[in-house]
Amino acid sequence: MQRDLARKDLNGASDPFVRVQYNGKTQESSVVKKSCYPRWNEVFEFVLDDTGAENTLHVEVWDWDLVSKNDFLGKVTGLHLIVSSSVVSFALEVAFNINKLLTIQQKEGWFLLLPDKAQRRETEGHLGSLRLQLRLRDESILPSSYYQPLMELLLQSVKTTNNGEKGNLLALIDEVTTAENRQEVATNLVKLFLGQGLAKEFLDFIMNLELDRTTEPNTLFRNNSLASKSMECFLKVAGMQYLHNILGPTISRVFEEKKYVELDPNKVEFREAGCSGLHRCQSEADIIQQSAQCLQSYLTELVEAIVNSVDQCPSLIRATFKQLFKSVEEKFPQDLYKNIKYIAVTSFLCLRFFSPAIMSPKLFYLRPKHADARTSRTLLLLAKAIQSIGNMDTNLAREKEIWMAPLQPLILQGVTLFKDFIVKLIDFEEEEELESQKRVTLQTTSIIKEGYLLMHRAKERGILTSSHFKKHYFCLNHEALCHSKMSNAKNSACIPLSKIRAIEKVDEKCFGSSYVMQIISTDGRGQFEIMYLQCKVCEP
Repeated sequence: MQRDLARKDLNGASDPFVRVQYNGKTQESSVVKKSCYPRWNEVFEFVLDDTGAENTLHVEVWDWDLVSKNDFLGKVTGLHLIVSSSVVSFALEVAFNINKLLTIQQKEGWFLLLPDKAQRRETEGHLGSLRLQLRLRDESILPSSYYQPLMELLLQSVKTTNNGEKGNLLALIDEVTTAENRQEVATNLVKLFLGQGLAKEFLDFIMNLELDRTTEPNTLFRNNSLASKSMECFLKVAGMQYLHNILGPTISRVFEEKKYVELDPNKVEFREAGCSGLHRCQSEADIIQQSAQCLQSYLTELVEAIVNSVDQCPSLIRATFKQLFKSVEEKFPQDLYKNIKYIAVTSFLCLRFFSPAIMSPKLFYLRPKHADARTSRTLLLLAKAIQSIGNMDTNLAREKEIWMAPLQPLILQGVTLFKDFIVKLIDFEEEEELESQKRVTLQTTSIIKEGYLLMHRAKERGILTSSHFKKHYFCLNHEALCHSKMSNAKNSACIPLSKIRAIEKVDEKCFGSSYVMQIISTDGRGQFEIMYLQCKVCEP
């Protein structure tokens, strides 16, 4: 969060983002468009250097510019991280005692932004301030043998026939876990049981715990319980590639087209819609009508991709939803609650998986950067529509936001299509297919890193210069390094990781840059190929 930020742009505001540097590593926040009071709510994690070689955390604020260089807006200085046997301290009179970290885990406050030394006199005190939360987490990891008895108890917990059995470890964990650590506990449990090939059994157990204490079916799985958090984490681990295949094309289309979309009459901005200068000024009704047509196109594409994805959905996810559907149906067999078993599935698949990914594609590795304000609004409206379909209560959606009416016919149709989709999703013989997926690779996504880099393939001898490098979009996953001219290209060249023989840094004198590396690989005939990559100074 930031306040009273300096105004750098002609519109009287700035497009700020934060850059945090520590121990040679840099992380950046998303860009908040047209704001002098931005709010980020983003978390950056760094491994503390306890050798004492590096003890300063650098925090800078910049104004993002599309064409020219980014403008420096200010920095927070003197955040010294001093580690000793008893004290971890941050300058500006922020101090922690390690022995008290169990009760004092973090410190937050407002920090004044300071200019560069050359500008200090004329701008000091006029750059605003930045609110930071500083937190230290001390973790001690013992040899795996120390955890074996605990692991055996946890594995035994899912094999019991009585969920409420006294002394069941998972039932006790579910009871005592607090809101502050529930996400972390769920993540570790999911990874443990996935690694042991018991993810379906664990989720069935934890879901039945919540079903046993639920009396009002309309509130089922709607709070942030351990069951909900566990299923959410499971989908991210086991279904991330599935998510990319289904949502990726539409998300890319929204980013590339960058259309102005707005259905709420109170939020229509004529200037954003192109009603200025020499452009013909449109009426509010015209803008909303065009927006509705655009959203209908996106939503139709999304719904069709989802309901036609039965065969692409991982068997482990299908088996888990099959068991969930059956358990909810047995708990609420009354005709009055005939939709609850469908909502139980869509509450996770739509509300906790598809919709969050549509709203924030960067967090699900669908895009390398956060969306700008215009694209974010389009994604938000699409996420709302998918949520309405997942809720399967179109009357409620219509009453709350009547301006979503242009999408109601598609939402109604989507509810019917999703019910049919769920029936098909859980209708399969799981034994044979599930066996091959008992142990899911513990990774949040198959994509490790993606983005634009400058590259050159050495096909013939000769003197190389920086002009030989061309910008390509690279994608590194657990199987290959792929690249193409554009991020949305249908065809791309790939180098299997098994074919890469060496990766090394190139001497700075060769290209006049310290960030060039070479990748040596072999082709199908066993011949060596060399690719040069310039790993910095390349913006998408």
